[in-house]
Amino acid sequence: MNSASQTTARSEPVKIDLWRRIYSRLGVYWKAVIVAVLLVSVAAATQPTLAVIMKPLLDEGFSGTKPSYIWSIPLAVVGLMLLRGVCSFASNYLLAWVANNMLLGLRKEMFDRLLGLSDADFKRGDSGRLLNRFTIDAGTVTGLATEVITVVVRETLVVVALLGVLLYMSWQLTLIVLVMLPISTIIARIFIRRLRRINRETIGMNAELTRVVREGIDGQRVIKLFDGYTRESSRFQYVNAKLRRFAMRAASANAAMSPLSQFSIGVSVAAVIAVALYQANHQGLTVGSFAAFMAALGQIFDPMKRLTNIASAMQRMLISAESVFTLIDQEPETDTGKTKLSLPVKGRVEFRNIHHRFPDAHVDTLSDVSFVAEPGQTIALVGRSGSGKTTLVNMLPRFVIPDSGIVSIDGQNIADLNLRELRSQLSLVSQDVVLFEGTIAENVGYGALHEASEQDIRDALQAANLLSFVEGLPLGLETPVGENASQLSGGQRQRLAIARALIKNAPVLILDEATSALDNESERQVQASLELLMAGRTTLVIAHRLSTVQKADRIVVLDAGCIVEQGRHEDLLEQDGLYASLYRMQFRED
Repeated sequence: MNSASQTTARSEPVKIDLWRRIYSRLGVYWKAVIVAVLLVSVAAATQPTLAVIMKPLLDEGFSGTKPSYIWSIPLAVVGLMLLRGVCSFASNYLLAWVANNMLLGLRKEMFDRLLGLSDADFKRGDSGRLLNRFTIDAGTVTGLATEVITVVVRETLVVVALLGVLLYMSWQLTLIVLVMLPISTIIARIFIRRLRRINRETIGMNAELTRVVREGIDGQRVIKLFDGYTRESSRFQYVNAKLRRFAMRAASANAAMSPLSQFSIGVSVAAVIAVALYQANHQGLTVGSFAAFMAALGQIFDPMKRLTNIASAMQRMLISAESVFTLIDQEPETDTGKTKLSLPVKGRVEFRNIHHRFPDAHVDTLSDVSFVAEPGQTIALVGRSGSGKTTLVNMLPRFVIPDSGIVSIDGQNIADLNLRELRSQLSLVSQDVVLFEGTIAENVGYGALHEASEQDIRDALQAANLLSFVEGLPLGLETPVGENASQLSGGQRQRLAIARALIKNAPVLILDEATSALDNESERQVQASLELLMAGRTTLVIAHRLSTVQKADRIVVLDAGCIVEQGRHEDLLEQDGLYASLYRMQFRED
């Protein structure tokens, strides 16, 4: 067996599994689907009936032998069209209801899995592809899943019924039509393989387009200041041109498939006409029979074309389903812990013999790091960029898992703790401020808004030195902050994040460059508030500005992933080591 055959053989079970997973979700709404299919069947049954009417109309109606046909046949046509219209509307509405409910559930399943992914998955992932899965791929799957049902059921019934009419009118002429059907099928299969490959490439390039546009939006100031117009325009033009080429390749395949299929059908029609003329002259084929046959034959082309074209839609559906289920099938972050922390949580944090190396890295990020933060202590982590400070602190909420060693709270290994239980005892303010679309109150009380009173929110804002600013706004706490808090300055965003962490009142507080966006005056005010609020709370502080950690109970100095010094500010200055060197450097810069 050659490699192409092996690939095809491997892909068949995958395709079957995708079909099963798509229609198992559709099957939840089986009652609505069955009613819709019945309505589609009734609508389909009206089409061949219109062809059958042609025989009595021509053979008996125009000859005058049946005067009643003057009113009965027109009424029958009107009735059939009315029935067809009602059934088509009802079936389309039901299937749209099913598709949208399926899309609702599918997107919820995708988003739940997205939130459950590990921090490492987000760092590896392509955000453009992720967005495409929600906005394009999920809609394609659900929309085409119901369209496939409609087309396959309706057009198959129409084709079968019309073939029955053809056989009834003249089995000899029908044989000619049936001989040409396999030829059309072979042509369709050739183009379907090509369309499958093009659709897969298009989905990948759509994700790239989303990423380029998003970067253009997020980085518009940098683009303007550093004159990146040409570079960004070139990147977009490259992706845009690729999508155009893929679209044209798909269009050419679709455009070529129909004429070739139509040509094979045209040959069969020509043969039918020749044989029909012979039968009319020698075997008594009536005008009505021939008209009914040709009417049925003329109607059979469109449903056959739609059945051929639905194969292309099926490929798009399967490719999109593959993308969607890739996200759904991703392993969520490991949460095997069953233990809860003993209450009340004192907040003793210990890092013991921690080793860690990121995948594909050549050196350890952290090597044999050990220290203890006693309850209520403030431990500052300092060092050069890349020394492992943030990686170490991210191990506490288990955003990063150490390769070896133990992280514990109150003597309990955090690997044994339930993730939500563990994280409920931690507050975090990161150097990368993340705020959400909504009001100031919603952002400060985020996650605990249902428990946080207005006074709690005001107290947190007061502690972050932001209350006077908020009260000066026309809407106060109900002021919208805009997308990613674009209406606020960098310092105001940072203080909102601080207030959000403080209102949680967790026993362990993590400050990762928490005052990095503040000016000197605001920093002093916030630092004074933090000193009061950190009393009795274990606090881990990461800071490059050493002026913010001078009052820490202990300063841990990291270099190249190892602890090189520990002690209070004054003691470390006397040692005249790395900390003293860093401090003098910053002092000279200030």
